[in-house]
Amino acid sequence: MGIVNCGDQLLIEIKKLTKIYSRNARPAVSAVDMQIKDGEIMGFAGLNGAGKSTTIRISTGIIYPTSGTVLIDGHDIVREKTEASAKVGWVPELPNFEPNAKPLTLMRYYGGFYGMKAEESIRKGRELLEQVSLGESMNEKLRNYSQGMKKRFSLAAAMLNDPQNYFFDETLNGLDPEGIRFMRKLMVDLKAKGKAVLLSSHILNELENVADRIAIIHKGKIVDLIERPKIEEINKSDGKLEEYFFKVIGG
Repeated sequence: MGIVNCGDQLLIEIKKLTKIYSRNARPAVSAVDMQIKDGEIMGFAGLNGAGKSTTIRISTGIIYPTSGTVLIDGHDIVREKTEASAKVGWVPELPNFEPNAKPLTLMRYYGGFYGMKAEESIRKGRELLEQVSLGESMNEKLRNYSQGMKKRFSLAAAMLNDPQNYFFDETLNGLDPEGIRFMRKLMVDLKAKGKAVLLSSHILNELENVADRIAIIHKGKIVDLIERPKIEEINKSDGKLEEYFFKVIGG
């Protein structure tokens, strides 16, 4: 299989990814190419409906592509879904869980997918819930969680098997300032551990704070890829990243 390496590093590789929901509408994503290396945070910017969530949902194996491929450390997300999915942590924009379930019950259930023993899943689950500041709420039913708390739980669940690759889909939405600061620090920590991170967001100043590169998607197509030096150059100029963004997508 054609794995693209950066030295000895594996990565997330999205190749010519296309998704067509209806023949009467433009593709949700069209021939998207993207690589996220280990130890890198890739920002993914676009308006609502630009194709960010569709790209992530295909890359995590939630939906099928119409054409194109996604390789997760060399494993095809369609043809080798079990191997690829085990290497992915995903936090969706709007997490949805069984409302009457409790966090540790779900952690034990999720751990089974990774071959973890029940005791190990619960122990690791407790540690992660404490890490995301849900320690005092771990015995409550999820129906009592706010949307921000559900995102924190989703984040803890995504880290349960310590995957190499993370997809954060508008994860900063709905978080209070403390939650945003926590997420920012977490992503920097993941990068330091050599993880690959794709952060989708329309909050451009948050992307410029943490991203090594920013891919701009518009109407299903990647229209620009900004490297870190250019991000800093834009910030030093009179124009800001937001102005640059709207210039790139044509107003």
